[in-house]
Amino acid sequence: MKRFVTVLLAVAVGWLWATAPLAQEDMETVPNDAFTSPQRPPAVFVHDAHNEAAGIDECNRCHHVYREGQLVPDESSEDYRCSDCHAETAADDGMPALMGAFHGNCKQCHLELENGPVMCGECHQRP
Repeated sequence: MKRFVTVLLAVAVGWLWATAPLAQEDMETVPNDAFTSPQRPPAVFVHDAHNEAAGIDECNRCHHVYREGQLVPDESSEDYRCSDCHAETAADDGMPALMGAFHGNCKQCHLELENGPVMCGECHQRP
């Protein structure tokens, strides 16, 4: 019985470690596990290197918060995953679907600044 409990605890700890989100400073890709059938590999995204190169100091520049359809300028959602708010499909309340949210936030910023990848394979790199 003692061995069974030890094995059970080891499995539980391993599962928690494997499913726990990485700290953003350790991030190398944007997780795509919220998609039922991802069409492309996860987008390459080295969080800290990106923000340093882009001169981004404020987390809420990317990690936005909306209430009643309005951006809350001084709040940040960096403790949440995009999929905590955005579902795989668009909601009736106007909330963009997850893929639209990623592209609307990341790709749109690159287009506006005329800097950064905008083509599919530039972010979604196959190994």
